[in-house]
Amino acid sequence: MGNSDYEDKKDIIDEDLYEEIDDEEMYELIEQQRKKIKQRTSDNQQKTRRIFPKWVIWLIASAMVIQVIAIIPKTFSIPAIDFLVTSARLSTLDVIEEYQKSVVVIEAGNSRGTGFSISEDGLILTNHHVIEDETNIMAAYPEDGLFDVDVIATYPDIDLALLKVEGNNLPFLELADKTTFEQQEPIYFIGNPLRFQGIANEGEVIGYTELDDWDKQILMLDAPIYKGNSGSPVISMNGQVIGVVFATLNDKDRGRVGLAVPIDYFHEAYQEKY
Repeated sequence: MGNSDYEDKKDIIDEDLYEEIDDEEMYELIEQQRKKIKQRTSDNQQKTRRIFPKWVIWLIASAMVIQVIAIIPKTFSIPAIDFLVTSARLSTLDVIEEYQKSVVVIEAGNSRGTGFSISEDGLILTNHHVIEDETNIMAAYPEDGLFDVDVIATYPDIDLALLKVEGNNLPFLELADKTTFEQQEPIYFIGNPLRFQGIANEGEVIGYTELDDWDKQILMLDAPIYKGNSGSPVISMNGQVIGVVFATLNDKDRGRVGLAVPIDYFHEAYQEKY
């Protein structure tokens, strides 16, 4: 793929993942409440683990989110609300809490996206367009702190980049050897959409699709993906990463869908370079 083709693809990515946000104070309020929900949900789990099932804790978290919605002016359109509710529910699951530890915030100049750790010694996978042309890159782990990042390899043709931080015993996600799925198979994905951090969400795999400026098939997801989800891992029900979110698309038949790079392409590109 030539440079001009990639520039066209980059424009599509930027437009697809763009969400107009007008009131930062509103989002700060929601972010504060999200943290309170997560903390209180965790506290409630410890106190009631042997007394109440998890669905009771989920109802409590939902009620708290509804209270937040009630105090926000109705004139605002807030796409964040739905995925905050879903994230509050999913975050009560032990397996999701483990996945979240491996998902990092990538800060590269004015760009902000998602990456995820794939080894305990600090290898991180993200989108190429998140770090493109930037030299001062940082990665923030939820529990292990902030790290300087070195770019190990870039794969612009498949919009992926391999990064490295200096660390040991870091949490990481397991990559599938091959992208395998069934139609409408449920998946999780975790990222940093709309200025939030560590948002867990769920969706389904629709199947493969093609883009005019790609020479490979890509995954199409029925999933709520927003700006900041670039680089989010697509995690199968067996806990393996089968793809990397990079864009959304307005499909004529299905409406807005998510797009992800199959993990096969990373394995192929990595083996060619090393």
